[in-house]
Amino acid sequence: MYTLFLLTVSFLISLILIPVFIWGSRKFGFVDYPNFRKVHAKPIPYLGGVVILISLVIGIMISRPIEAEYKPIIIGGIIIVIVGIIDDKYDLRPSLKLIGQILASSVPIYYGIVIDYITPFGVSIDFGVMTIPITLIWMIAIINAMNIIDGLDGLATGVAVIALSSISFITIIQGNLFVMMICVILIGSCLGFLVYNFYPAKIFLGDNGAMLLGFVLSVVSLMGFKNITLISLFFPIIILAVPFIDMVFAALRRYRSKVSLVKADRSHIHHRLRNLGYTHMESVILIYFIAMLYAGGSIILYLSTIPGAVIITLLLIFTTIIIVEAIDLAGSNKKPVLNFARRFVHKIFS
Repeated sequence: MYTLFLLTVSFLISLILIPVFIWGSRKFGFVDYPNFRKVHAKPIPYLGGVVILISLVIGIMISRPIEAEYKPIIIGGIIIVIVGIIDDKYDLRPSLKLIGQILASSVPIYYGIVIDYITPFGVSIDFGVMTIPITLIWMIAIINAMNIIDGLDGLATGVAVIALSSISFITIIQGNLFVMMICVILIGSCLGFLVYNFYPAKIFLGDNGAMLLGFVLSVVSLMGFKNITLISLFFPIIILAVPFIDMVFAALRRYRSKVSLVKADRSHIHHRLRNLGYTHMESVILIYFIAMLYAGGSIILYLSTIPGAVIITLLLIFTTIIIVEAIDLAGSNKKPVLNFARRFVHKIFS
């Protein structure tokens, strides 16, 4: 019942604050102007991250957690939102944005939220001096994955809600009530924001909001899967599969084209769906369903025995290949698995 109370409070705070920030954003010039890479046709306010952060902080304060880990979430969240606002306003160089992401990610690391070891097949492997670099890479990867997928109205927000729901479900099973509480509060904040962010959006996340969601997701995934085994190492990756897949194939496309890895393009998963003829809303909803498929798979994987986990993992890999080939996310027009499936089906029914 208290969980529902926190969800409702964070939802209402976000819902009430958004009209104020829409007005303030327009008045003080915090708006995202259209350009060749963007799908909106008129200036849209982009201080969504500030609203979500305020709602998250108030929700955490109301819950009065005894765990000290809430402090790095708030401090790091403030830092990443400030970096995002500056980037939204002045379009920071990638190197400067990366420094800001490292600074924000260093806060949870200072509080001991790190990937320090894994235990594959019962054998403990300590990362030692590589603990901090590995944790930084993990957090920055999630931050940028969420930032990359924020390309359509309501897309990144909805994907974050699905991922947070999956993490909160698993942490309930674990008995990790603190991480579950953080997830629930952020879900409420995102749902309140989504009322105004869903198509047609009246306010955007902006880099400040997308990076905030990525930052909090990276922290709660570390805390939610603290005792990392070889299998549980993949839970956060599967839960966040949609933004991860988009980010990885964006990097592969740019590497193959010999352009900068940070150079923006219009070949992300949402762009591909639009090119296939799906409407703005249809593309978002379809990606929601794909995200739910992976989130559900992660829960089943968590509850499975080792043989079951192997089967689920293979099915998820096969699903990923089909999705990548179906929308040509790799940008190569090569579809060996789909072509094999077509030939196989043709032979059976011919």
